[in-house]
Amino acid sequence: MKSRDLLVESWIPWMRRALQLAELGDGQTSPNPLVGAVVLDSKGNIVGEGYHACAGAAHAEVNALEQAGSRANGGSLIVTLEPCCHQGKTPPCTEAILKSGVSSVVVALEDPDPRVSGKGLSLLEASGLKVVKGVLSAEASFQNRAFLHRVSTGRPWGILKWAMSLDGRIALPNGSSKWITGGDARGWVHHLRAKCDAVITGGGTLRNDDPLLTSRGKRNPEPLRVVLTQSLNLPRKANLWNTSFAKTVLAYSEKELGNGKTLPDGPEALLLPEAEPSCLLEALARRGCNKVLWECGPSLATAAIKQECVQELVVVVGPKLLGGELAKTPLGDFSFSNMKQVFSLDLPSAQKYGNDWLFETLFVHQ
Repeated sequence: MKSRDLLVESWIPWMRRALQLAELGDGQTSPNPLVGAVVLDSKGNIVGEGYHACAGAAHAEVNALEQAGSRANGGSLIVTLEPCCHQGKTPPCTEAILKSGVSSVVVALEDPDPRVSGKGLSLLEASGLKVVKGVLSAEASFQNRAFLHRVSTGRPWGILKWAMSLDGRIALPNGSSKWITGGDARGWVHHLRAKCDAVITGGGTLRNDDPLLTSRGKRNPEPLRVVLTQSLNLPRKANLWNTSFAKTVLAYSEKELGNGKTLPDGPEALLLPEAEPSCLLEALARRGCNKVLWECGPSLATAAIKQECVQELVVVVGPKLLGGELAKTPLGDFSFSNMKQVFSLDLPSAQKYGNDWLFETLFVHQ
């Protein structure tokens, strides 16, 4: 094994701990990434830990170095993402690192943010610190896939979720769907919402189900609730219009306000060039959203996939048979004419919640 490989190998256990720490901020850091850090003293003993808890709060490196204090002198900082070198809501982390006296910095990933993008590591190296890059980079990339996706594409990472019966139905022909899945699976979905910056639905789901779309208190503040409508044919009263415990945004295009239509009281209005998923996600990215959850009907779900607004699928399957040729299915028509055109997915992970099965997989657009 080459000397560099041996060097990287020696840092893996500490980087794995830093990744565990970073996960503690999941759902709270947007528009910032998830970051965790560990500080070792000159003898290799752990003397400090930290993570980025929320946007505007101290960064992981600063928290870990403050816990370590003078014991960091001559030691090492292990961090999941390149330290920042610019003034934002908090001072540059590179300043704190240089003041701490550590002699080496180990990172998993370079920060793709143009304000950093290698500059932080270059500054540390120019100041005489030893820098090791690429330790558990694949794991760190997956953990921060939402942040990396937003920075590279200008759109949040999209998760499409639906619940269906064993025969692939999401509702009876009359629209009844409560409940296809049990309480354990629905509780898991509440946790999923808590990790997202926004939950998106359409006018059809609003009219048919009158959803609440909250994490049921598992996140504070609750994720932003977004209704994307192409008609503004919406009920005047709905759970989503009550913004006393969760904000709601009503997204529409200007041409929809004709024919005497008005907006309901309560939600914030978001005017889009077109009432399309791609336009909505670009607007949500500008608001700092890294990750969004699509909980919508077949038409909007299909449009979101077609416009490459979905990067991950979550499907909950309840052991029920709904039957009926007119029963609703989770997706609309993609106009495929042969099996070579269909979306082929990687083998999903599967977990059991009560009597239901939950499947998760990445959605790679062809």
